[in-house]
Amino acid sequence: MKRDLEQYSAWRQGVAAALRAYRDGAQAAELLDGATAQRIERTLARLASDKLSVAFVAEFSRGKSELINAIFFADYGQRILPSAAGRTTMCPTELLYDPALPPSIRLLPIETRAANLSTSDYRDDPRAWTVLPLNVDVAADMHEAFRQVSQTRAVPVEEARRYGLYDPADPNLAATVTDEGMVEISRWRHAIINFPHPLLKQGLVILDTPGLNAIGTEPELTLNLIPSAQAVLFILAADTGVTKSDIEVWREHIGAGAGRMVVLNKIDGMWDPLRAETEVDDEIARQCAHAAQLLAVDARQVFPVSAHKALVAKITGDAALAERSRIARLEQALFDELIPAKMDIVRRRLAEDLGALNGAQGAMLAARQRGIAEQLHELNSLRGKNQNVIAHMARRVEAEKKEFDASLFRMQAARTAFTRLSTELYGTLGMDVLRDHVVTVRESMARSHWSAGLREAVRVFFDSVQAELEESDRKAAEIRAMMDAVYRQFAAEHGVALAAPPLFTLAKYRAQISDIEAIYQKQFGATALLTTTRTVLMERFFDTIASQIKRCFKAANAECEGWLKVIMAPLEAQIRQHREQLKGRQASIQRIHDAADTLEHKIAAFERMQAELERRKETLAALAGAIAAAIDTDPAATA
Repeated sequence: MKRDLEQYSAWRQGVAAALRAYRDGAQAAELLDGATAQRIERTLARLASDKLSVAFVAEFSRGKSELINAIFFADYGQRILPSAAGRTTMCPTELLYDPALPPSIRLLPIETRAANLSTSDYRDDPRAWTVLPLNVDVAADMHEAFRQVSQTRAVPVEEARRYGLYDPADPNLAATVTDEGMVEISRWRHAIINFPHPLLKQGLVILDTPGLNAIGTEPELTLNLIPSAQAVLFILAADTGVTKSDIEVWREHIGAGAGRMVVLNKIDGMWDPLRAETEVDDEIARQCAHAAQLLAVDARQVFPVSAHKALVAKITGDAALAERSRIARLEQALFDELIPAKMDIVRRRLAEDLGALNGAQGAMLAARQRGIAEQLHELNSLRGKNQNVIAHMARRVEAEKKEFDASLFRMQAARTAFTRLSTELYGTLGMDVLRDHVVTVRESMARSHWSAGLREAVRVFFDSVQAELEESDRKAAEIRAMMDAVYRQFAAEHGVALAAPPLFTLAKYRAQISDIEAIYQKQFGATALLTTTRTVLMERFFDTIASQIKRCFKAANAECEGWLKVIMAPLEAQIRQHREQLKGRQASIQRIHDAADTLEHKIAAFERMQAELERRKETLAALAGAIAAAIDTDPAATA
């Protein structure tokens, strides 16, 4: 398991090293423009921040925390996450490692649920979190610190309802009210444990969720953390089987698919020294088949284990008990699913980036080669010519320069149109546009006292956001069409070749928002009346929806900004290069005319430039090939 993550981390580092080598090579060859440098830095930053997320989802008392201990923390010789009968994880808990922060536990108070902000909105606000130091050198101290995620407090029913944590219509919750009218709730809304564990250092993120009821009441889980996890382990217990709530959560929030696994825990409860081992194995197989049928998954995606016995076996070094716990098969399947799925995503994006890099650098190299070839042709044509012919050629170059300057003046109109269309694009894609839509929905929800009104406000919000993105796509297409015409005109007037402007589309962001809307519809799309508590929960859910869509818009804005820079870069580079070539031709001819330089000397200099450029082209091609090879490398070969 550790080896698998180390190999994946080494693979990412290998790709990053190849990218840096390409950047340095292009810079040394004077072929690195601002747009290319920006694209490379974005790709490097994405590789550096890449994470592998594994979510553990289960009802309480299914052995979820014990399974995390068995898979990840047995090397510490004791339980690290609290594990006992009843509920031990009261709030969503992320275990990760950020080297920029000291080992610590960051705790977000439950009171933040009363505000119109999601958990994501608080992530970059250090003032909102309670931070406790984590002594990683003493396992007992860590165990005690981790118990913070189990803390609860008693609050009046009305306060719990304000947080969306109490529904009087739920008989199970109503039974928990004390004689004093108090209910027990989690003290914390969210926990982030910054822990320098070897696996977490490699980019692994572990998400430990509370009981299944929290999946519906904490929107951050439903809309963000669980859907974005590369692997989700849904844990059942052999002593309880598959319950109705298990089925509902699996169907509504997880579902079959890549990286989605079912774990049948506590199989040691079926071990019986008075029964044949084959009989016990058959009983375990029947339970797995029954769980697979109820959850509509392939039986091979159901993994029977004993997390408790696996942890004991690893700590005591009992190989026979470890084998009987069946933990090894689950661990191998987890990383066999996790890493390839993540690599497919990363590889596709890297391939797109490499294609764009090759296209931009190829165009720049071709333009420079063409310019040198034209100047060599012109100089060779001067051989054997008298001073009058040379003077005539000097006048012709001067005329070309004036014509070029005149074309740049005409192009100013295109620049003005580009600026206007870019402004119009941000008029539908800008963050202030989204903020206005969010404010409108919150005002509508505050005015509405009926379920239909609340749902209508959210429906209009999704429709409005999608309409803004569709209009932004149309504006982007208009910009590209205009720039394509400008490219063609410049190429025709000055005899240069320009590749078509790069494409830009917001389709993936529209798809992300559609996915968010689908999750919302599952939760609140029914026509049934909403209780007061469900109304509060819907408002909290919308806070997370707004946060997620804000994240989409920020990413779309960043990509759009990069595209607007990139779409102008090839033309601006060609303009600069063409101007320099005209100046160079003019200066060369004038020096020859003035006898300040010999024609043969000048021709030799340009031939050396031509050879040097060819060498640089080969070097860049080799560096690009090294990136492609690094992307395609099997991680097992990089360790």
